[in-house]
Amino acid sequence: MNSDARQRQIRNDADEADFSLASYRFELPPERIAQFPPENRGSSRLLVMPRRGEFSPKHRRFEELPDCLPKNALLVANNARVLPARLMGERHTGGKAEFLLLTPLPLVLERARRDASRKAADKARYAEVSGLIRAGGRIREGETLHFGAGLSVTALEPASFGAWRALLGWRDDLAGSFAAAGRIPLPPYIKRPDGEEDAERYQTVYAARDKTGAVAAPTAGLHFTPAMRERLAADFEWVEITLYVGYGTFSPVRSEDIRGHRLHREYLEIPEKAAHAVSRAKAEGRPVLAIGTTSARALEGVADLCGKARPYAGMTDIFLHPGREFRVVDALLTNFHLPRSSLLMLVSAFAGRKRVLAAYEEAVKSGYRFFSYGDAMLIH
Repeated sequence: MNSDARQRQIRNDADEADFSLASYRFELPPERIAQFPPENRGSSRLLVMPRRGEFSPKHRRFEELPDCLPKNALLVANNARVLPARLMGERHTGGKAEFLLLTPLPLVLERARRDASRKAADKARYAEVSGLIRAGGRIREGETLHFGAGLSVTALEPASFGAWRALLGWRDDLAGSFAAAGRIPLPPYIKRPDGEEDAERYQTVYAARDKTGAVAAPTAGLHFTPAMRERLAADFEWVEITLYVGYGTFSPVRSEDIRGHRLHREYLEIPEKAAHAVSRAKAEGRPVLAIGTTSARALEGVADLCGKARPYAGMTDIFLHPGREFRVVDALLTNFHLPRSSLLMLVSAFAGRKRVLAAYEEAVKSGYRFFSYGDAMLIH
């Protein structure tokens, strides 16, 4: 069966209910939403279920993951590092102001390099960015907000979904300035301020310093300890890619027919080593396991653009929902996601909506913890 025929078959197999936003609701008691990480990294629970065939979920511990993985699998992890992207500062009137940078850091730096004419005589650097601004009272176009570590933000004009076009200014090291003045942008469903613990626990142990710039963590990776990472790298082939997770990952789908939803764009990088490893695994018939929906989105986004895995640096806005084909990913490690979210739809596209919602019902009944700091699920 060629690619076009396979895609038509996938669309035909999708139920009309799969395209209805109402089909992605499920009952979730508030106490099941994890507000803190588990006491010890790697101590989470793991629900293991087959992608197809008989629905037979198994309850395991995350430390048992190596025994649950498909034989000879290639593991693909997202090594993006979360930027302390939330800035707290003040207006010239003395009132408080808050800014959340939404533009991936590599793109900010690239824009600054391209637009060298904006550099002032005092060596300050500037780039146009997108961000969320909150303040007491109305923000005026052209108003400049000041934050610590030499960071400033000038509001240019309102944009879509509550964001602003803004001019970000800094001196010297941009990532270092955010590290000094910024705070970890915890997801909106965590109803507490960020603390010292989050600076460590809302990062994966394999997050790369030179890949700093995500505004949300690739949360399936939060379960890994250094020992688990080393064990898996010894027993399986492991490669890393980068998808700078955007704040749009928390945006609910609003279109009643989900096919009408436009997903946010995210910047990704697939290095040559990873692309070749994926191509080799597919050629050899070995399963490709994506660690997290962000890894899956990066791999499938590039395959959608290029026809296969290949080295790539650029944007993706791929929306994986039932009726869409997975060309690369054969197995998926993921957390439990929000009702009516694009991530729940991605997992449903991978394993089937009814099967996934049955697994979620089983997880709720069994006391699993949900969302970013919650437990994990392996589908293979």
